[in-house]
Amino acid sequence: MFLQRLSLVNYKNFDSRDFEFDRKINCVVGDNGVGKTNVMDAIYHLCFGKSYFNPVSSQNIKHGEEFFVIEGLFKLKDREEKVVCSLKKGLAKVIKRNDKAYERISDHIGLLPLVIISPSDRDLIIEGSDTRRKFMDGVISQSDKSYLRSLLNYNKILSQRNALLKYFALNNAYDGDTITIYNEQLHNYGSKIYENRLAFMEALVPIFQEKYKIISGGNEMVGLDYQSGLQERPLIDLLEDSLQKDRMLQHTSVGIHRDDLLFKIASYPVKKFGSQGQQKSFLIALKLAQFDFIKKQSGTTPILILDDIFDKLDENRVAHIVKMVDDDHFGQIFLSDTHAERTENIVAQIHQTYKIYTL
Repeated sequence: MFLQRLSLVNYKNFDSRDFEFDRKINCVVGDNGVGKTNVMDAIYHLCFGKSYFNPVSSQNIKHGEEFFVIEGLFKLKDREEKVVCSLKKGLAKVIKRNDKAYERISDHIGLLPLVIISPSDRDLIIEGSDTRRKFMDGVISQSDKSYLRSLLNYNKILSQRNALLKYFALNNAYDGDTITIYNEQLHNYGSKIYENRLAFMEALVPIFQEKYKIISGGNEMVGLDYQSGLQERPLIDLLEDSLQKDRMLQHTSVGIHRDDLLFKIASYPVKKFGSQGQQKSFLIALKLAQFDFIKKQSGTTPILILDDIFDKLDENRVAHIVKMVDDDHFGQIFLSDTHAERTENIVAQIHQTYKIYTL
């Protein structure tokens, strides 16, 4: 799969801009603030129906304008796919595939697999567990529609149970039958999600460790540990045992929505003990493992976006990364950088066709 053409109208800092891309490597270079990352984000937007960097859709409209339009022409296996994403202030976002609008944006997820590596990925290390769960869910959902449906249903029921707990507290009331129904539904969906996450981690961890070994030159040991209350007991038991606590807190305190990933280097948290270079290498290895997982599960080679990833990495680590992507295992690659000369030197080492766009 690759992106042939991209057209932007009123998207972030762009009035109107068209790009014709190489099917292998595309480099976008320029000073900070000229819109390199915005180009990368537009590509992500077409694949996922949302921005990677700013989830508030209306804030992606260029200042002073009323709408934005992103259009992309993809080559997917033996056919072309035209995807258009548009938003007008005050209206719902519209995503069209080959001129037909989706009823639900979630139906679009998985059609155009993509992996992005960006400095903002550091949120996976420094932010709370919600960020790491979203990472797991996003990867699995790209290749498993049933997982996404289970997740949406779980979150819907969780909201209903939380609303009921608040109602109990405000009205000094209690309805055990309804709570039981919600518990059973959460158990059914949550157990499926848990099993999917377990299988995902089992597949991902060895790939991740191998990628990190290559990037670091094999000098450091890293790990990913999945934490879930369901490792100890079934969710239905956890929900029943926590009911009194949940009534006091007025929200559901146990379940797969509390799961987390522990990032470790040499058995210690990478957040506290990893240098900037080690943390960046950790995240790059994680995302490259994500790439391999999605490729295997979907049968389609994802687009790979490398957004400003070479800062804070020493020459050896950069060389290892370049060697990794100089491989037919990867398909189309987008790379952004503030240093045009550095970019030229990097892509010159990769024996693939390329284009450089200066903004």
